[in-house]
Amino acid sequence: MSSPTGHPVITLGDIRSAEQRIADFVVRTPAIRCEAISDRLGCDVSFKAENLQHVGAFKARGAVNAVMSLSDQEAERGVVTHSSGNHAAAIARAARLRGIPAFIVMPEDSSPKKIAAVESFGVAPVFCGPSTQQREQAAAELQRRTGAILVHPFETPAVMAGQGTVGLELLEQISGLDAILVPVGGGGLLAGVLVAVKTLRPDVKVFAVEPALADDTARSLKAGSPQPPTRYDTVADGLRTQVGDRTFPIIEEFVDDLFLVSEADILSAMRTIAEDAHLVAEPSGAVAFAGLVDHAERFAGQTTAVIISGGNLNFGDCQLGRE
Repeated sequence: MSSPTGHPVITLGDIRSAEQRIADFVVRTPAIRCEAISDRLGCDVSFKAENLQHVGAFKARGAVNAVMSLSDQEAERGVVTHSSGNHAAAIARAARLRGIPAFIVMPEDSSPKKIAAVESFGVAPVFCGPSTQQREQAAAELQRRTGAILVHPFETPAVMAGQGTVGLELLEQISGLDAILVPVGGGGLLAGVLVAVKTLRPDVKVFAVEPALADDTARSLKAGSPQPPTRYDTVADGLRTQVGDRTFPIIEEFVDDLFLVSEADILSAMRTIAEDAHLVAEPSGAVAFAGLVDHAERFAGQTTAVIISGGNLNFGDCQLGRE
């Protein structure tokens, strides 16, 4: 749970505080058991439906926690962030809830639906190139010009703590839970869930799932340090970013395993979730389920939770036909 400096990044106490702080501003999303999928895969499968969250993604949790944690003096300066979409919309919403300005950098290849979501909160995004370095440079320049407080999409501890409330809820909602599958991009959701779950229930296994075309976390675990992405074209646009310097040590210490999934697996998982669980998952939101399908034999007879991290699907971008 420690940062590179050796100090804890977040604790269970931080996550419990976040749970209280955000309670009036987020949805306690259901964990929905799917009988048809459970029977087919041979394990008990429940979906943590963060697609039903405000702004259509788990990002609402961390954004609200970070913005509501600011002092009045800090809040007056506004907040700045960079994001491919869901965190951007979540920050725009949280800033509006608090009545402060938001300044947001988005990659130029962001989903039109996610750009529109940010604009719906009265924020005009500043666009940049797709790489992590380009995002961070653009956000730093915007911060310099505005004096706003940076709320990083996954490295800010208050964001991680907010995302960790997903783990707390799962432990309360599903009795006898054996395993949780979590998508990983920057690692804020995974790190928060790991701290919550491994502190309270170390026997529950937590698995990361990542697109094979965005395999930086897998390579980072092999190398022992965060590695940069090598490409930015996976259909799972929310997972194109590099794993964080603060999130990685938590992941490295606590994650039980990591699965890589293909683009075809992701699209097939989206369709299965829609057809059998009657839920809408965007590509990034279906990644964890794709990992479960690929490794179903490993979970035989177990009670599993799959996090659908978001449901902001742009139908024009995805063909949901079977391969």
